[in-house]
Amino acid sequence: MNIGGTMVAQAIGFAIFIWFTWKFVWPPIDQAIETRRKKIAEGLAEAEKGKAALAEGEKQKALMLKEARDAAAEVRTLNEKQVAATIEEAKAQAKAEADRIIAAAHAQIEQEKQKAKEQLREQVAALAVAGAEKILKREVNRDVHAEMLSQLKGQL
Repeated sequence: MNIGGTMVAQAIGFAIFIWFTWKFVWPPIDQAIETRRKKIAEGLAEAEKGKAALAEGEKQKALMLKEARDAAAEVRTLNEKQVAATIEEAKAQAKAEADRIIAAAHAQIEQEKQKAKEQLREQVAALAVAGAEKILKREVNRDVHAEMLSQLKGQL
């Protein structure tokens, strides 16, 4: 065999191998590569969507946290106002109760004062009658002289 014929035979064999590979081996490989390329592109697109969704979620989280903080501050403010109102109401009730107790004490003092005045009048009237008895050296009848004693009490 000569070298030229071997080279031609090898070239024909190589051409048949290339044709066979191009016709039967390359299309499934090309299809697998294209399928893999599409999957990778879809995965990248999904990753971008995920990043966008994550960014949107972060924005929503920040907004919700701000709203929650604002609501908590509002509740705290309302609570403080309620506490202040309750304290003021308790103070007002305590003052009203103290005023009522003071008024009752003043009324009781006034009653005791009137009672003491009345007792004093009674004692002065009794002393006046006793003094009159001694002066007149005879007994003065209370029932007979009741009107005069009432006038005397009124003058005192």
